[in-house]
Amino acid sequence: MRVFALLLLLPLCTLALPARAQDAIHRCVDAHGNPLFTDQPCASQQATPVQASPPATNAAAPGLPVPLQRCAGTAAELRQRVIDAFAARDPNQLAGLMLWRGYGHVAAVGDLRALNRLVRQPLLEIHVGGEPADDPAAAGSDAPPATASAAPPADELQLRTGGEEGERSARFAIARQAGCLWLRFGG
Repeated sequence: MRVFALLLLLPLCTLALPARAQDAIHRCVDAHGNPLFTDQPCASQQATPVQASPPATNAAAPGLPVPLQRCAGTAAELRQRVIDAFAARDPNQLAGLMLWRGYGHVAAVGDLRALNRLVRQPLLEIHVGGEPADDPAAAGSDAPPATASAAPPADELQLRTGGEEGERSARFAIARQAGCLWLRFGG
């Protein structure tokens, strides 16, 4: 009877082996700057490994989990987070402020690429609905002050960037959902 019970457990043990044998996921960037996640080493994919950021620590209470970052609840918070995303030149940080509801794969990838191009440019000016023209120094730019322009509608964020390709402007609609303020393309 014991042999029969052991034979029944053998298939369960063999099912657990593949899960145990899986390699780590390698985070890479290909030659075109696109992210690549693979179970193979990055070098075998002609890609560069991306170093994982060190785990965040909670200085206030060591040993406790780091609290999740909350969403922007006010226009001032949203504005500051956009400025922070540009300062870090991080399209993912800016994408985290977007409301992605109703997006298909192709549209989301295209918009992520647009955000990537946008944050690579210096931020010259930013306006959140109803506020007067912004001081570019507050956005971390050394650009001269722009001429005052009309304030955007209360449900819109406008920004102006500059760089080698010239000045560009972008508009985002501001949507309120679940007590948070989110950006959407095409304000």
